Amino acid sequence: MAIKYIYTLFLALLISLFIGFGIDAFYPGPVSPSYPAELNAVKPGCEETPEQQNIRKEYNQAQNKFMEDFKPYNRDVSVIALTAAILILIFSMTMLSKIKMIADGVLLGGVFITIYSIIRGIMSQSSQFRFLIVSVGLVIALILGYLKFIKTNEKD
Repeated sequence: MAIKYIYTLFLALLISLFIGFGIDAFYPGPVSPSYPAELNAVKPGCEETPEQQNIRKEYNQAQNKFMEDFKPYNRDVSVIALTAAILILIFSMTMLSKIKMIADGVLLGGVFITIYSIIRGIMSQSSQFRFLIVSVGLVIALILGYLKFIKTNEKD
């Protein structure tokens, strides 16, 4: 019996990784600027040369641009992941409903992807988007709970 639960969890994790790595492979994010080697030579207690100050200023500007570019990327990834989660959850509740063990693994994978989507939505640093993504997650959880636990018990 334990092997069924392990398989269900394993399937859920694989589905989550499949979606997460798929998004990363086909929608790569902005690249973080690398720390300049010239600034590693600055010794504690010593002042930076004017050249090093310029390099630090350029690096800080590039880092700030990266952080600003990363916010909409997180929002986009959140929407993509949430869309994938909804499709996976619908697939699990309809097409796979007869194959209980696989359906449960796919369903749990969809739940994990929803959690991932909410986390990426929070990282977008937009309070309206965070509210929207958490609201959609709440609706998904309520519908899934009803369909999986209440409606199933009504049939019994």
